[in-house]
Amino acid sequence: MAQLDPARNSLWRLFLTVHTRLLERVEQDFRQAGLPTFEWYDVLVALKQAPDRRLRLSELAQVLLVNRTNVTRLVDRLETAGLIRREACADDRRGAFAVLTEAGLSMQQKMWTIYARSIARYFGRHLTEADVAVFTQALSAMLETLDER
Repeated sequence: MAQLDPARNSLWRLFLTVHTRLLERVEQDFRQAGLPTFEWYDVLVALKQAPDRRLRLSELAQVLLVNRTNVTRLVDRLETAGLIRREACADDRRGAFAVLTEAGLSMQQKMWTIYARSIARYFGRHLTEADVAVFTQALSAMLETLDER
């Protein structure tokens, strides 16, 4: 097993710290705008991008990289808010779909306005075109390797 050198260890820690702080800033911007949490945004955008704007709860958990129990609780809250609805799965009585409602689509669009501004303000403005190319190449290579397993 290869060991990382001190520079790569430091970069890893910096990467994690920046990721955490960026998400904290986005959450703060959402709160200041009177919007739901980033967690809700993830669900809404995942459903918006899905065929027919719906996913089985198990598929939604995979997309969000969370366990099924957590996605069920999250879906409960979004359903109560009227942003999604559940539909029974015809071929599996225990299965259910999360379906994006028009209110959910509207909320995702409101949230995207704030989120896009936050990305530009806290992330994008610090990157040159060369930085974007290097980060894209490095992160894509890492993801490809991770997806092979």
